[in-house]
Amino acid sequence: KPTRYDGPRGAFRMESVTLAYEDGIAVLTLNRPDSLNAMSQAMMTSLEHQLVHLATLHGLRVVILTGAGRAFSAGGDLLEFEAALNTGKQTLLDYLRYNMGVLQLLEDLPVPVIAAINGTAVAGGLETLLCCDILLAAEGAMIGDGHTRYGVVPAAGATVRLSERISPSRASELFYTARLVDAATLKDWGLINEVVAPKQLMSRALEIARDISRRSPEAVAHIKFLTGSRSRSPDRQSRIAAELERFALHVDGSDLAKGLAAFKAKRPAQY
Repeated sequence: KPTRYDGPRGAFRMESVTLAYEDGIAVLTLNRPDSLNAMSQAMMTSLEHQLVHLATLHGLRVVILTGAGRAFSAGGDLLEFEAALNTGKQTLLDYLRYNMGVLQLLEDLPVPVIAAINGTAVAGGLETLLCCDILLAAEGAMIGDGHTRYGVVPAAGATVRLSERISPSRASELFYTARLVDAATLKDWGLINEVVAPKQLMSRALEIARDISRRSPEAVAHIKFLTGSRSRSPDRQSRIAAELERFALHVDGSDLAKGLAAFKAKRPAQY
């Protein structure tokens, strides 16, 4: 859990990130549309609060993350960035370390996270998307890194996570040029799962979320662990062996018995 960074603007508003919850599906919305959902410290603190709160929700199966207005997120708030730098190097590093910790909380959620990319996602916006499991984008959404445009080095894991999603050469292109790429092209590159009409974005995200929520939550959680960053090792054989280790834990749960009983009875499983 990140240690809170108390930046130059002080207090935060929880409504910077809103949370709606129904039938096991949580929807987090970045809610600073007037600033294209720039990731201020108020927003990052609010996001941390909501991510911690998700752990208390009974029966949580899936999280959808989206943005309010015409952008997903235009990235970090560079005015706050500069203000932190002006107070000293360590203040800026604390600022960045806190943000990195918040995004790690997002990536470490034990349930699948679907990003519903409603518009532009740049720099910190891209870094946030890379912590999600399934990426849906509205037609016309433009996505890129952008850090080098303003002389900034990524500091929330993008240089690691992007190359895990697309080829290193494509990742380098995004990092070095700072250009924005349309969602359809990024689908071809393997970053985006689907591109849909803007009016269909949330309905499609909810459709996938409901599909996931009908599956074994215990099995889904184990698979997310096995495919996520927490289990990655340079030793490929260790990663393969980890599947059996997780299966041993899974046997102690209840979903395997439910699934086998449903198969035997030739009926859909209910979890």
